[in-house]
Amino acid sequence: MKLNELRDNPGATKPRKRVGRGPGSGMGKTGGRGIKGQKSRSGVAIKGFEGGQMPIYQRLPKRGFNKPNRKKFAVINLGLIQKFIDEKKLDAKEITEDTLVASGLVRRKLDGVRVLGKGELTAKANITVTGASKSAVEAVEKAGGKLTVAAPAAAE
Repeated sequence: MKLNELRDNPGATKPRKRVGRGPGSGMGKTGGRGIKGQKSRSGVAIKGFEGGQMPIYQRLPKRGFNKPNRKKFAVINLGLIQKFIDEKKLDAKEITEDTLVASGLVRRKLDGVRVLGKGELTAKANITVTGASKSAVEAVEKAGGKLTVAAPAAAE
């Protein structure tokens, strides 16, 4: 097989429909838009328009609130920490946010690293992070380690 012999599978691509190019095309004259009316003209965008009536998105009450200064944590599960310890990418004696980033387990710290209790932790690990769930703390202590929740370091 050569590069010039490469072909798409039959039926994989359809030729584009050329609208308004004469009666022989089957899409001539009105170009599939029907006759008259606002929708047959060009430059029409009537997505939420309900014919002068108050649109549904304006009739319904507004809900919710997005906190502008909320904290965004890098989330990590215990199972992944154990996997990295097994692969010798992490040292179980001392695991901090910086070592997690260095090992490639966390891409960036954001406002801190939060450990969740999903997965099994068998290694005796000392972990120091910004946040942790109760189940994660229990699982680490059950494995004989210690999980310390430290205050986030100021990024400024």
